[in-house]
Amino acid sequence: MKKSEIITLTLILAIITTIPILSINPTFETATKTELLIKFKPGVSEKTIKMLTSLGLEIRDKIPQINVFIVSATQKTLNQIMSLTLQNPIIDHVEDDMEIPLTEIPNDKYYELQWHLQKIQTPDAWNISKGEPNITIAVLDTGIDPNHPDLKDKLLEGYNAYDDSKNATGDLAHGTAVAGTVAAITNNTLGISAIAWKNMILPIKVNPPGQGYTTFSLLAKGLVYAADKGAKVACISWQIFNGTTLAEAAKYFTDKGGLVIAAAGNTGKYENYMDNPYILTVSATNKTDYITTWSSYGPYVDLSAPGAGIFTLIPGWQATSYDYAYGYWSGTSFSTPIVAGLAALIFSTNPNLTPKQVEQILKSTAVDLGSPGYDIYYGWGRINASKALRMVAGTPTPPQDTTPPNVAITHPNDEATVSRSITVTVNASDNVAVSKVELYKNDVLFAVDFDAPYEFYWDTTCDPDGQYTLYAKAYDTSGNVATSNTITVKVANTPKEVNPPTINIIQPINGSTVSKIIDITVSAYGESGISKVEFYINDKLLATDTTEPYTYRWNTRSVKDGWQTITAKAYDSLGNMAQTSIKVYVSNKKQ
Repeated sequence: MKKSEIITLTLILAIITTIPILSINPTFETATKTELLIKFKPGVSEKTIKMLTSLGLEIRDKIPQINVFIVSATQKTLNQIMSLTLQNPIIDHVEDDMEIPLTEIPNDKYYELQWHLQKIQTPDAWNISKGEPNITIAVLDTGIDPNHPDLKDKLLEGYNAYDDSKNATGDLAHGTAVAGTVAAITNNTLGISAIAWKNMILPIKVNPPGQGYTTFSLLAKGLVYAADKGAKVACISWQIFNGTTLAEAAKYFTDKGGLVIAAAGNTGKYENYMDNPYILTVSATNKTDYITTWSSYGPYVDLSAPGAGIFTLIPGWQATSYDYAYGYWSGTSFSTPIVAGLAALIFSTNPNLTPKQVEQILKSTAVDLGSPGYDIYYGWGRINASKALRMVAGTPTPPQDTTPPNVAITHPNDEATVSRSITVTVNASDNVAVSKVELYKNDVLFAVDFDAPYEFYWDTTCDPDGQYTLYAKAYDTSGNVATSNTITVKVANTPKEVNPPTINIIQPINGSTVSKIIDITVSAYGESGISKVEFYINDKLLATDTTEPYTYRWNTRSVKDGWQTITAKAYDSLGNMAQTSIKVYVSNKKQ
């Protein structure tokens, strides 16, 4: 266990009992369990992380790809821990594992069947590409009906983020409806058509059983699973506005070559959230190309797509027969899979495109609605499948990225002397994107950081004093690597040898005669400071003084008349001791 980490967590534990409760919801029962997402800085030991249990926290799960721990405890404990860890040097970030609602709203049965396919000119786009089976679309939702005739031959083996099983069967209709919108079997004389004719679906169930919500952690687990399975598009029809853990999972997905597309939400109002560079957020339009009254909007919106009265699938268990397993749905939940389906067609047409290039194609070919250029309602416009695929068809294969990142260690300085725990800071940038930064200590890999700012926690007390070399390696998403400057630092945790204190008894004078009550005064000096001075009479400790002037008032009547020995001992802050003694003659007999 690292000494400085033990001290840090011990301080947290001690403060918990004194800090006032920072209640998120005053009516919440303090015994109720809730969850936090905690990410430690690279370099923090596993033993320290496990000490979370001593703080009253239970480690429920971990997302190892982004090094995030899911912990639970009472609301009281979590509120206090969150407040303290936000300023803790070993913590990268802490956030509530928020519940995220679905974006479905009541259906509008007056819209024509699948009007959205004509609106975005999908039939013309299909002349260029109907999709490719090896370009997979991950649908992160409430699970999918595996027996629906318009889906069953398009589904890969699924994943359940709630219980880590392969059972992604739907328990709410929402996931099946979203999957049908993005990639139902098309041109089979049955049911509906979908944008991505031939693309396969990776079903990922991210809601607790039967519940119409998900959490940051479940979505993050689903995203990293989809990325590791090679999915090129992630369709998230949930009302997500923020979340550091979710953004890191989206970056992980993007770094592996995929594009994350999510719903703007159905609050019907302005939402003041900044744009997430790793998530393409979609608002909803109607048949007349106006934003719907219920669609959320704000500076985080990137694109818009049809989302009102979308005719799609209903699970078989909600229909009388499969002849009727179809219906109308509305919400940004359904504008999202329409964009996801088009993104899959773009990747299918040119699989060498990067996620950023696909995003730019979607934006540059969109129909500009609202104010000229970007606006908070439509983003860069309503998508147009025909223009997007025609641009891709005329787009040459992008040149291979051979430019390595820029990387430099900015703290500590070269030839610095360091002690205790320090943060090693690395600056890294790239013409496309940095995927990870590694820190090496004496040519051995010390820790890895996947997200900017790139900061590494180093407890130098775990290493012997001496010279150490540090350098960093930065990798981009194309596998290019660059090595930083090498710096040399001196670790100095062992105190240098310090001379013992000096001490003198100023009064009384050695050999003098004393009577009644007198002051014994001592002067003491130590290089590391004086911690205390002890006063002895005939080797018996009578008093201790910790502040100057070091004085003890002695009643000489407490001893017999005659020669007595006064001893003073001084201790410095390192525990070194020095002493001195004098003799005085005590005379209290009546004359």
